[in-house]
Amino acid sequence: MKDLSPSDLKTILHSKRANLYYLEYCRVMQKDGRVLYLTEAKAENQYFNIPIANTTVLLLGNGTSITQAAVRMLAQAGVLLGFAGGGGTPLYMGNDIEWLTPQSEYRPTEYIQGWLSFWFDDDKRLAAAKHFQAARIEYLLRVWGKDKDLRGEGFITENVDIKAALDRFNSRTEQAVKSSDLLLTEAQLTKVLYKFSANNTGITDFSRQHQSTDKANDFLNHGNYLAYGLAACTLWVLGIPHGFAVMHGKTRRGALVFDIADLIKDAIVLPWAFICAKENASEQEFRQQVLQKFTDHKALDFMFEQVKQVALQGKSEQVVNNL
Repeated sequence: MKDLSPSDLKTILHSKRANLYYLEYCRVMQKDGRVLYLTEAKAENQYFNIPIANTTVLLLGNGTSITQAAVRMLAQAGVLLGFAGGGGTPLYMGNDIEWLTPQSEYRPTEYIQGWLSFWFDDDKRLAAAKHFQAARIEYLLRVWGKDKDLRGEGFITENVDIKAALDRFNSRTEQAVKSSDLLLTEAQLTKVLYKFSANNTGITDFSRQHQSTDKANDFLNHGNYLAYGLAACTLWVLGIPHGFAVMHGKTRRGALVFDIADLIKDAIVLPWAFICAKENASEQEFRQQVLQKFTDHKALDFMFEQVKQVALQGKSEQVVNNL
C-alpha cells in the first residue's frame, strides 16, 4: 500500500466532517488504500467502506478487531479512535474519557496559548465557564426553535416551565461566584428538562441512573458518549489538552471534554433519548437519529466556534477558517 500523507486525506475540514461511527462484531482493516469493515454473514462476508476523510470519530464496540494498517490510515486522516463496550458505553482506554488520538504535534499553537493565558486566573476561568453555559442555552433555543420533528413531539421553549427554568438558569449563572455554583445550577436545569421530557413522552417514574437498564437511561448514556467523541475531536484539532477544564474540575480526567460536550447534550441528546425510548427504538435507530441531528444542526461546527471564541478571548482570529 502506498502511504498517503495527511494533506492527501484532510480535504474536509474537521469542523465540517459529517460522520461518527460505532461498530461492533466486525473486523476493521485496510484494503486497496481504503479502510473497510468486514461483517461475517451466513452466506458470505460483506465489506463496507469507511469514508475516513469525512469521519471525526470511530468507536469500536464489542466483538471488534482492527489491523495496524487500518490504524495507520485513520491516524493519517486525523480520525480519533476509541474502544468501548456495548452501545458505545462505557468508553475504555482510561478511568474516564480518554481517546487514542492521531500522533501529531503539527497542530495550531494560538488556541492552547490563548487558553493558558486565562486558565490560571480563577475569575477568567469562571468567565469562560459562564460563556459556555450561555452558549448551551443559545444552542438549545436555536435547535428546539427550528427542529420540526422536536416541535412535533412537544419540545418547545415556549412552555411555561421551560421558560421559567431557563430564566432561573440565566440569573443564577450570572450570579455564580465559583464553578460549583455553575454545576449546581446546571443540575437544577437538567432535572427540569428530564421531568419535562418524561412528561412529554409519557414515560412514568423516570429517574436518571447511569447504571440503569431502561431505554431512556441507556439512550442518554449512549448519546452522551457520542457527544464526548465530538468534543474530544474538537479539542484535539485545536490542540487543547483535556485537563484544562473550566467547570468540571481541575483534577477530573477528561474534564474539558465534558465541558464542551455539554454545549449540545441538552439540545439534541436529551430529547431524542426520551422520544426514541417512547417509540421503543433500537440502539442503532437511536444512534442514527442522534448522529443525523448532529449533522442537521451543525453540532461540531458550533463546538469549534465556541471553543475558538473562548481561546482567543476577543483577539484577532488569524487561522480559524483553516480548521
